[in-house]
Amino acid sequence: MSSPQSDVGFTPTGTIASPVDRRRVVFATVVGTTVEWYDFFIYATAAALVFTQLFFAPLGANSLIVSFATVGVSFLFRPLGAFLAGHFGDKYGRKVVLMWTLILMGAATALIGVLPTYEAIGVWAPILLVLLRILQGLSAGGEWGGAVLMAVEHAPKTRRGAFGASPQIGVPLGLLLASGVMAVMAMIAPGDAFLEWGWRIPFLFSVVLILVGWYVRRRVEESPVFTELAERKEQTQMPIVQLFRKHALLVLIAALVFAGNNAVGYMTTGGYIQNYSTNPEGPIGLERGPVLWAVAGSAVMWLLSTLAAGFVSDRIGRRSTYIIGWILQLAGVFLLFPLVNTGEIGLLFLGLVILTIGLGFTYGPQAALYSELFPASIRFSGVSISYAIGAILGGAFAPMIATWLVAETGTTMSVTWYLAGMTLIGLFATLLLRDRTGIPLGPDHEAEQEVSPIRGLSRA
Repeated sequence: MSSPQSDVGFTPTGTIASPVDRRRVVFATVVGTTVEWYDFFIYATAAALVFTQLFFAPLGANSLIVSFATVGVSFLFRPLGAFLAGHFGDKYGRKVVLMWTLILMGAATALIGVLPTYEAIGVWAPILLVLLRILQGLSAGGEWGGAVLMAVEHAPKTRRGAFGASPQIGVPLGLLLASGVMAVMAMIAPGDAFLEWGWRIPFLFSVVLILVGWYVRRRVEESPVFTELAERKEQTQMPIVQLFRKHALLVLIAALVFAGNNAVGYMTTGGYIQNYSTNPEGPIGLERGPVLWAVAGSAVMWLLSTLAAGFVSDRIGRRSTYIIGWILQLAGVFLLFPLVNTGEIGLLFLGLVILTIGLGFTYGPQAALYSELFPASIRFSGVSISYAIGAILGGAFAPMIATWLVAETGTTMSVTWYLAGMTLIGLFATLLLRDRTGIPLGPDHEAEQEVSPIRGLSRA
């Protein structure tokens, strides 16, 4: 018999969840992930536009590569954040982890906003900057898994894709907000004023966003699946050990699915396109403000395609939606740089919009896909760690790799082939998985959930 709490949208007490309850969960996951990713992306934007001059100037020609490397460093600590969040999330609940990741991310971001530069305190400036970026990485590693499980485990089984898309759209919303706030500050504090103080305001603005996110999240009920596990006292004592003992290969394949999306997405979220198109010594030399607005505008299309993909996956399945997404993403990859290299802001915007359609279709179904891959008792660990490893393999050093490829080859075609290769890896990993759309998520169905979703394997 199916677990009602996990499969048809019941509350922990056994009554049907009201539309108000469901909207509250969706709203809380959207707001929380938007705030988290705003904080995460504001760093990447600043790394592309100002950190090279303020924190890494003594490195000369290598300052940009090192600045982008600090964007990637945080990804190396995402697995640690995912391990910790997965352990505590599977033992003590999804909600408590989400509250603490929000605080940690906000505190680190605000502190970057008041950090002295290299000119003021020397080598301690980049050291402290990297340490605060590491704290952001720890927070991001734990945030995503908790947010998607709160959304998906509250959802009726026929609407998991739509509910799961709610935390997913927090990423394009975070990019939209980060790029928009940076663009506004570029107008308010143009030129040297932006380098002197203008870039700091978006980091300090995080304090306000964190307060909003905290208020919204604290009003949401715990995931009904975890509530049922707790009532039965069936929480796994060592979830990470169980995960890797039974599902190590599944974690790797799930990570590669995300890596194919993440590497391509970090052309904008990691700040590469922003730097490449605005660098006065580069081949294009566009103004900072219009490029930031173009990135913000493309984030709107990314949001819409991500949301649409969640709904589509409820109709045709996660796997089929992903396959469509990989094809669209591959087309976007080959069109991106020919349009960007025209030096026309309108065509740059068009290239980003086309790219984000595919990105949305390879990101929108991910929350539901991951949630349906792992058993209830270790699900937080499974989705968090798969996501964190995928981020390392995908976007962690994608801007740095792209910068190095252009420096070595003299052409952006090398970056295109790199991104195309990552897209094909994501497609291949998707083809290795069975479609588990609609599988029961509650603890009554652990035996069914333990059957491996990897094609050709019968047990995990």
